[in-house]
Amino acid sequence: MATIEAASPSRIPAKQASIAVLVLAALAIGGAWFSQLVLGLAPCELCLLQRWPYYIGVPIAAVTTALALRSGSTRLVASLLSTLALIFLVGAGLAAYHAGVEWGFWPGPSACTGQYVAPASTDDFLKSLDAASSVRCDEAAIRFLGLSLAGWNVLASLVIAGIAGLGAKGAGPRKPGTAQALAANHSG
Repeated sequence: MATIEAASPSRIPAKQASIAVLVLAALAIGGAWFSQLVLGLAPCELCLLQRWPYYIGVPIAAVTTALALRSGSTRLVASLLSTLALIFLVGAGLAAYHAGVEWGFWPGPSACTGQYVAPASTDDFLKSLDAASSVRCDEAAIRFLGLSLAGWNVLASLVIAGIAGLGAKGAGPRKPGTAQALAANHSG
């Protein structure tokens, strides 16, 4: 008899979740590098900081996907997907901070927001010119549909974190009464 599969909006199968996290995260960081290398949009200090969750998350997502495709280690896959959800929630926080700096909701780091502190001497002034960042964190390099790249990163990171979190639930053990338990009872 055919198994009964019920779609649950609170779970995503771990295989699909891990693949989706890997692909979306790789596309997001690839888009950042494309905007820098091809479009010539130089990243600011906060832009570079926002890349770290991807640098950490993409390799973990690759390992998670490999484990999920082997159909084993469901607890490990669930743990890794939970870790990915946390990593990308941190990424969303970093991106929200940067977007807030761009919108003027709060001040950003003085090194990249143009906040001026008078040097004590001419030598200090010349040193500050050498150390000054040429890319400002408080000015969006580009806006698309009203959002800066930091704003889009907030959304992308939240989507990735959500998929990872739902995948972690999907990788965990099912409670009695779910579709699989129903299918087992009906298979006769």
